[in-house]
Amino acid sequence: MSIDPPQTSLSRLAANSQVAPASVQNEAQIKAPLVASTPLQYVPGIGPNRVELFAKLGIRRAIDLLFLFPRSYQDIAPYQSITELESGFRASVIGQVVDMDQRVSFEGRSTVGVLLAIEGGGYVRCVWYNQPFRRQQFTLGMRVVATGVAKSTGISFEMRHPETTILAADQPLPEAKPLPIYSLTDGLQQRHVAAAVSAALDGLVTTMEEALPESIRLAANNPKDSIEKAGEAVNRPPLLGITEALKAIHQPNSIEEANEARHRFIFQELFVYQLALAMRRHRLKHDKPAPKIEATPMIHTRILKRFPFELTRDQLRAIDDVRADMAQDVPMNRLVQGDVGSGKTVIAQYAMLNAVANKQQAALMAPTELLARQHFTRLSQQLSGSQVMIELLVGSISQRERTELLQRIAIGTVDIVVGTQSLLSEHVQFESLGLVVIDEQHKFGVEQRASLRESRIVPHYLVLSATPIPRTIAMTVFGDLDVSILKDKPPGRATVHTYLGSTHQQSKWWEFVVRQVKSGRQAYVVTPRVESDPATEVLGAEQIYEQLLNGPLAGLRLDLLHGRMDGIEKQSKLDAFTAGRTQVLVATTVVEVGIDVPNATLMTILDADRLGLAQLHQLRGRVSRGSYPGYVCVFAKQGVAPEENVRLSVLASTDDGFRLAEQDLQMRGPGDLLGTKQIGLPPLRIADLVRDAQTLNFSRGLAQELIDRDPNLEMAEHALLKRQVTQRHGAVVTLGDVG
Repeated sequence: MSIDPPQTSLSRLAANSQVAPASVQNEAQIKAPLVASTPLQYVPGIGPNRVELFAKLGIRRAIDLLFLFPRSYQDIAPYQSITELESGFRASVIGQVVDMDQRVSFEGRSTVGVLLAIEGGGYVRCVWYNQPFRRQQFTLGMRVVATGVAKSTGISFEMRHPETTILAADQPLPEAKPLPIYSLTDGLQQRHVAAAVSAALDGLVTTMEEALPESIRLAANNPKDSIEKAGEAVNRPPLLGITEALKAIHQPNSIEEANEARHRFIFQELFVYQLALAMRRHRLKHDKPAPKIEATPMIHTRILKRFPFELTRDQLRAIDDVRADMAQDVPMNRLVQGDVGSGKTVIAQYAMLNAVANKQQAALMAPTELLARQHFTRLSQQLSGSQVMIELLVGSISQRERTELLQRIAIGTVDIVVGTQSLLSEHVQFESLGLVVIDEQHKFGVEQRASLRESRIVPHYLVLSATPIPRTIAMTVFGDLDVSILKDKPPGRATVHTYLGSTHQQSKWWEFVVRQVKSGRQAYVVTPRVESDPATEVLGAEQIYEQLLNGPLAGLRLDLLHGRMDGIEKQSKLDAFTAGRTQVLVATTVVEVGIDVPNATLMTILDADRLGLAQLHQLRGRVSRGSYPGYVCVFAKQGVAPEENVRLSVLASTDDGFRLAEQDLQMRGPGDLLGTKQIGLPPLRIADLVRDAQTLNFSRGLAQELIDRDPNLEMAEHALLKRQVTQRHGAVVTLGDVG
């Protein structure tokens, strides 16, 4: 007969309520088989102490470990004899433990040494610092494989912190394999991540569902085939299936196998996002009709006559694109991207006048009030004498003016409204909105544009970018748009000369600026910061302004402009500069776009190494807007020689914005270019827009082909693919989560 032990109050309560206590629940969860949603602390080998460390890498569930892809692989280390070892090279040796030692310094630091007698002759000493537990891992006579970088001590070889594998006496040598290298955070080591990933693979990999049908995997590995014909004449096998790919990317037998697995996930990541964009393009064209706005020959001729200059070939081609788009009841969704000074606002003005001529209203949105005011002033001047009614709707107007203007917009007596993104808020009701122009498109990403479309009115959309955009960025951030490109510059624009300056040359440059300003020209001085940064010793615009006012530019009329000023103050200072009352404008990068002062021919950019190529090119575009030649001098921070700054050298070598944009992408990566982290560039786990440009281009075509056949991914074989699209990029296609 057995006697039950006395129950504690906690266990008795649990028994009575049929709910296990927390400790029992935790123990049960630890022993339970892994599922995708298993909290990370219950994955074998992790525990509660490392959960927060993994969370810093975005890993919170068991399934997240499977998609924590290695960032690289350590080369396979070949097995070598003692005579084949070379100092400084990674290798594997096999030997028997013949001696061990452990020392502790006065400071408490430990050193563990294990001496291996290498098979075939010779010795290698393995050393670990501050890892005293290593002493207990080995015993005399043990057969060990050690892999690491061999270092010659003059009389023998040593390996510091090698990876080791303990073998049985008669066990054959394990096959040498690449070692995956994961991104880490402080406190987390490669062995911790590898052990956690291995546990997740053992428990989950066979339960993973395949989202890519075989027809797509076949087509993806045979780029000349379509999805429909995939498999008819297969040159290469399909991409690895999900189970094989996960095993191969984390535990590859060879670099070739690892690369094959990486290719599968790179394609999948890019393909899923391109599907989201293709679905969005299809919905924009078919969900709701837009008003047909036809530029008849008479309207077309009348609008062109309003321009007091000859249009370039690129401008005329873009106008033809816009004219054809607006004549359809399918909403136009076009991006016009132009190099600095290429005249993209001409295209916007044509489109808006075409809308007005067809009794439709137009809205022009700018990212800042300053730029909105610039557009309003320019349009008012260019359309003076016409019957087109233009109004400005920005935050700084009075409540009475705003109420009256909203009423006039609602009854249709305003033809063109210029403002910021708030133009399309629920408080602004249009009588007949036919066209929306969004300027400086790189400030708005795909998701932002998706939110702008959520209205009962479906106007045509024309979006502009004065910053040339690399093709791979255009296919992702702007992949929902048709594109027109402006490269030609209007005739009569003067040359801009760009120089690289060093600290000891600044005094001569300021003397040149003074001479030019006294001859009648105006100048910008641009610095990245408003205030000084003691940590980096970078001066701000406020300090630069004071130094110049009381130093090399004393006697000239200077003013200060930066983004912390309110809209009215900024506009007032800009008006004074435009009118010539201010000779030198010291500013932050707030003058990057939209500022058009033909008499401003000089620009000094300080601490230019803190700015990207695209931004530097935009700033350079503010000078020589007229017939006078321009002069730009860029200075790196003190201690950085201009010839050592590759980006500044590239800037001085060309004024081709498209070439600079590609160079900027190569140097800085897509995350920093144009601030794409903020505008909706999808977070990429494994793909790289520079390295994988060819795969991106191919995945875009394949995605479009699939959406042409199955616009909403409703076929049974596409169900899992649709779930991935909506879970990852639902905001882009404005779909709810499926499943």
